[in-house]
Amino acid sequence: MSLLKPACRLLRTWAPATLLLAAGLAAAADDYPNRPVTIVNPWAAGGPSDAIIRPVAQELQNRLGQPFVVDNKSGANGTIGAAFVARAKPDGYTLFYSHLNPIAIAPSLPPKPPYDPVKDFAPITLIASGPAVLVVRSDFPAKTLAEFTAYAKAHPGQVSYGSVGIGSNTHLAGSMLAQAAKVDMVHVPYRGSGAIQTDIMGGQISSAFVNLSGALGLIQDGKLRPLAVSTRQRSSVLPQVPAVAETLPGFEVNGWYGLMAPANTPPEVIRKLNREVTEILKMPEVVARLKEGGMEPAPMTPEAYAALIQAELPRWAAAVKAANIKE
Repeated sequence: MSLLKPACRLLRTWAPATLLLAAGLAAAADDYPNRPVTIVNPWAAGGPSDAIIRPVAQELQNRLGQPFVVDNKSGANGTIGAAFVARAKPDGYTLFYSHLNPIAIAPSLPPKPPYDPVKDFAPITLIASGPAVLVVRSDFPAKTLAEFTAYAKAHPGQVSYGSVGIGSNTHLAGSMLAQAAKVDMVHVPYRGSGAIQTDIMGGQISSAFVNLSGALGLIQDGKLRPLAVSTRQRSSVLPQVPAVAETLPGFEVNGWYGLMAPANTPPEVIRKLNREVTEILKMPEVVARLKEGGMEPAPMTPEAYAALIQAELPRWAAAVKAANIKE
């Protein structure tokens, strides 16, 4: 008997089932959302991250007709919020406002977080990306990055840099800078960026890589001096401030925020959210809000976001190893 006949019978059996499944997925996406959606922000309320996600959540609510509620679950470098979403029901009603720290850096830090950044999440889209900025107090005896590294070489172990926590992107940015410039600097971890900026101005610490949006007002007021931005290219918000890579080639720390769902969330729901957020990130008022905070809109496909995460994981694993972070 020809092998084609059983195959044809199987195709006749599978085809209606496949069509019914596709129709069911489409119907689920058409009906989504039919109740409030929670977006878990793994950082503290009122911080720079809130300023990015809340306008996006409001526009999702306007476009889809259901509340999109931002729920701040901060702590442990973003891993508390990430773990919460990883355990959530994969129905599209609990989303994760993802960030470089809990997704790309934390998996290489001791202790290991209770989730897998690839297996436990479904990427939806990147939302925005932008630099941290290396700042010093306004009267610090260095006006450029080259002068700063020269000063650090002349005063080994006397120049300090703050961060928002051990293993954070701001900690690793300082560590990478010290290694690239071959200088000895002291790391001082903090619980939040506000205290870092206060202590730089007060002279308790020398410097820090800080979120551009959080420092912009103090920079504009002349209370903090920006020396360099961490991205490979200059920021459109501070075009006069060079990138670290202009002095130390190859240096790059790009802070990004995205949107993810628990693994196994229906693909059509993922696609619908991707389409909506992509359109929102084209709105002039949203673009303006992001740029005011030093960020650039960066929508992409779920596949592209997944590829970005896969590329970031080994890079940050190497940075963690070089920083010699112990449990």
